[in-house]
Amino acid sequence: MVLFLAHLFLTAALLLLMANIVKGVKIEGWGSAFIGALVLGLVNAFIWPVMVVLTLPLTVVTFGLFLFVVNALMLWLVAALVPGIRVEGFGSALLGSLVLSLLNLAVSALLGSEWAAK
Repeated sequence: MVLFLAHLFLTAALLLLMANIVKGVKIEGWGSAFIGALVLGLVNAFIWPVMVVLTLPLTVVTFGLFLFVVNALMLWLVAALVPGIRVEGFGSALLGSLVLSLLNLAVSALLGSEWAAK
């Protein structure tokens, strides 16, 4: 349970950091960030795999680059579901998902692969 809460806190912090970097993404505060982190986890667990399977031909043709579009759609969905999170257009969602992916990659590199796997 403690590890789950640590992941939730870290994801919320990364969402807030991403919102400060990307101009078209707005998060009102820690409460919205925590709910957004929880919804993002659920979306990535249940909807993202379905989207990846449905868009597999496009992903193969674009050598995997279409996954950035899928990630942007997931971030846009989270913004639509969570009050206090706004994404102003698809370009902001795309840039926000790219920044969030890079931030997660950096945190995983700093904390080690066993942190990301749990």
